[in-house]
Amino acid sequence: MLVLLPPSEGKAASGRGAALELESLSLPGLTAAREAVLTELVDLCAGDEDKAREVLGLSEGLRGEVAKNAELRTAGARPAGEVYTGVLYDALGLASLGAAAERRAASSLLVFSGLWGAVRITDRIPSYRCSMGVKLPGLGALSAHWRAATASVLPEAAGDGLVLDLRSAAYAAAWKPKGEVAARTATVRVLHAPTRKVVSHFNKATKGRIVRSLLTAGAAPEDPAGLVEALRDLGYEVEAAAPVRAGTAWSLDVLVDEVH
Repeated sequence: MLVLLPPSEGKAASGRGAALELESLSLPGLTAAREAVLTELVDLCAGDEDKAREVLGLSEGLRGEVAKNAELRTAGARPAGEVYTGVLYDALGLASLGAAAERRAASSLLVFSGLWGAVRITDRIPSYRCSMGVKLPGLGALSAHWRAATASVLPEAAGDGLVLDLRSAAYAAAWKPKGEVAARTATVRVLHAPTRKVVSHFNKATKGRIVRSLLTAGAAPEDPAGLVEALRDLGYEVEAAAPVRAGTAWSLDVLVDEVH
């Protein structure tokens, strides 16, 4: 099973240890594309601060993020699972997983990123600020940049098993499973059962809990139908829609009664 996650907007501070080593990151087929984004982002943020804030869409209160980006090559790195914070990651609770669940998380979770493309939670990265919606002056839209780079790398990472896609729309644009991979992909919405409406905060928290449940239970569904069964066994109320066309993803709705 491969689980695709969005990053968090907020991130923990960079570590105090060794600096980033691009060549050590997972998915080495993305190294050249990562170097291209990193180089332009660092150069942009080391120059005109106001221009950098405008390109990155940062408010005056986030001015300090520009200086942080300018130091990305020398800042201490830490595991991505520690860098990403926020609602989904709080609910996922990587730090409190047992040993077996932690091993499953390391092999199955893939976090998408405007700067790195996609990383595993064990990859050591510095804290940064660069969303997938950014258009860099030289490279252009990052979603298009990563779509080209991931086209050959991500299908291999997906292997022949289930792909559970929990990304937001902006990050889903960086790689869209196709063909046989798409047929093994399931996307998830979290709906407030009484109103059938998506609630953003609760949506993220529930997705984090879903991933944690699968990891701690040792569930290993091989396809979307197996995922539906596994989630129901774990106590989730799931409505599933098999694709109407071959080579397209399944759509799962997880229904919750309480919004908190």
